[in-house]
Amino acid sequence: MDFRFTKEQEKFRQEVRGFLEEELRQGNFEPSCDAWIQGYSPEFTRKVAQKGWIGLTWPEEYGGQGHSNVDRFILTEEMLRYGAPAACHWFADRQIGGSILRYGTEEQKKELLPKILRGEAYIGLGMSEPEAGSDLAAVKTRATEDGDDYILDGQKMWTSCGMFMNYIYLVARTDPEAPKHRGISEFVVDVSLPGITITPTIDITGSQAWAEVFFDGMRIPKKCLIGEKNRGFYQIVNQLAYERAGLERLMANYPLFDAIIKFAKETKRMGKSLSQDRLIRYKLAQLQVEFEIGRLLTYRVALVIDKGSTPTVEAAMAKAYSTTFEQHLASTAMEILGLYGQVTAGSKWVPILGMAPHSYLGSKGYSLQAGASEVLRNIVAERGLGLSGKL
Repeated sequence: MDFRFTKEQEKFRQEVRGFLEEELRQGNFEPSCDAWIQGYSPEFTRKVAQKGWIGLTWPEEYGGQGHSNVDRFILTEEMLRYGAPAACHWFADRQIGGSILRYGTEEQKKELLPKILRGEAYIGLGMSEPEAGSDLAAVKTRATEDGDDYILDGQKMWTSCGMFMNYIYLVARTDPEAPKHRGISEFVVDVSLPGITITPTIDITGSQAWAEVFFDGMRIPKKCLIGEKNRGFYQIVNQLAYERAGLERLMANYPLFDAIIKFAKETKRMGKSLSQDRLIRYKLAQLQVEFEIGRLLTYRVALVIDKGSTPTVEAAMAKAYSTTFEQHLASTAMEILGLYGQVTAGSKWVPILGMAPHSYLGSKGYSLQAGASEVLRNIVAERGLGLSGKL
């Protein structure tokens, strides 16, 4: 695939870079890995909202800018390149707002979309559950009808944005007798309602970006239902393409990529910079090639979306490839840093702000988040190549 950005798109990219450079100059944030999911800054999100950069692709009638998905990917790419703390609005902007636009009622659009656009709706993702693994259809959390309400009972794990959310998007079983791919519905719920308990899930890097959520007879109004009852799984299939295709699957650790290149240029060993070592140069060149391929695969997804199609296969391909790159980047950085790569942030001996061990530890989960790589390869094989799995 070969394409060029328009003059308007290049101008937009420079506008985004100028904004981020100014935020850095003022010391409002420091570039960090995984900032899209771990960098919570309500103030930064408010500034992005004031720029009109949340809901960039939404129709103007709902407060959006009506831009293309390529434009949105340009914005996303620069946010990730600079390691900006965009987690407060990331999920609401990336997929939940789009789901409300596509499946929600006019009442839901009028109530929720303006909050997302103003950067006031921090929406967590309540999909994963104990014993369900990567099988979203195996969820056991129940939403039982009771008059004008649903009663929620169950448990969610690895709820993204869980410790900072004021809304939770979740899937729950509304028909326990139906086949597992049916009988599931989508909800967006205000977490201030009684009957919910949120506890932090501290991952191996020390991040509290996730949470375990318990629903114990939580009563929610029926207006929280998004789309058609019992059709949630089929609605989610479209959303997952947006979740899997994002540049965050390729560039979550771009600050480390940038830093390790500078480290190799500036650090000397036996009077020569590390970048003059043939093996290190080869490793860095290989990473650059892999990155450019992943970038093209991801922008391909944006082009498919702009043509009005659902990029199920393209998104699966981009995500499976990109997370492999991220893991390779983390491992290569650790190899170049040697024993110093194990030194974490806070030590006076730590190189490049401790990003390498953070990335290395966090990268082990990349091939599971938003769909296991094995599942994604099956999607490419079956839906993309037409392979039935039978030899």
